[in-house]
Amino acid sequence: MGPDPAVAAVRLAVRGVLADLPQGGMILAACSGGADSLALAAALAFEAPRAGRSAAGVTIDHGLQDGSGERADAVVRTMAGLGLDPTGSVAVTVDGPGGPENAARDARYTALSEAARRLEAVAVLLGHTRDDQAETVLLGLARGSGTRSLSGMPSEFRRRDVLYLRPLLGLDRATMRRACAAMGLEPWDDPHNVDPAYARVRVRHEALPALEKTLGPGVAEALARTARMLRDDADALDDIAARAYADLEAAEEGYNAAVRLDGLGNLPRAVRTRVLRMAAVKAGSPPGTLAAVHVDAVDRLVTAWHGQRHVDLPGGLCAVRRYGKLLFGPV
Repeated sequence: MGPDPAVAAVRLAVRGVLADLPQGGMILAACSGGADSLALAAALAFEAPRAGRSAAGVTIDHGLQDGSGERADAVVRTMAGLGLDPTGSVAVTVDGPGGPENAARDARYTALSEAARRLEAVAVLLGHTRDDQAETVLLGLARGSGTRSLSGMPSEFRRRDVLYLRPLLGLDRATMRRACAAMGLEPWDDPHNVDPAYARVRVRHEALPALEKTLGPGVAEALARTARMLRDDADALDDIAARAYADLEAAEEGYNAAVRLDGLGNLPRAVRTRVLRMAAVKAGSPPGTLAAVHVDAVDRLVTAWHGQRHVDLPGGLCAVRRYGKLLFGPV
């Protein structure tokens, strides 16, 4: 008799990403102790030795709640009991710009990347599910921040030169719960996950259920599918824009970045605005605060030029039209 269907589904998802990785090298599971990452850690502990690989586990103690250190220790013991070796916890300090969610994310990824390099891990596995993807798409839709935001979370990405993989994006959160129950694992429910002060929590417990009630079941799956298709589109447009930027890139003394105007205005808007964003980021404008409203204003220097002086950009920069070029540099 085989494993519970939920357990089999999680193991199959992990087996698939392991097969695509270069032979040898440790795989690191990031585990918070919640159902999603706990099911992931258990699947990795099962699949890694069968693939001839070693597997480790790490949990991040954000220190945001009383008793967080004791909970982190409990997660470490659970991971070790599953067979992950080594296992450990890393305490981080959550501060910085962008609010508590953004600061916690930055601190978490910094700690995970350092752990991966220390263990010489070839990849870090994250436990985000299809439900997380649907929530991300709705949050992106609310921000009105374009195709890249609506494309949700990638199944793989690099951060600080470390490869991160999300093998569970095709599975829902309920499957993770069933898998944990079938394996006798008791996940920890983070109280932050039901705190309506967080936008993601409101989407999870209010917006998505309302959509399911109004439109019928399958909304989360449809949103995740849409994200996957939009990511393909966004990747293709980014590639075209990168080639266009390389063709139009220029130099101008005293400016951090410049692009020639000849040919820029003839590009499709979807490509042109990406080129302008690339130039602004290269000049030093922070990607996290460079918004569509800024890029649109720069675009008007190209398509609706009436002698405007310049456009202010985040990071103490500006864009100005001069000498047949669009120039990006300090104000």
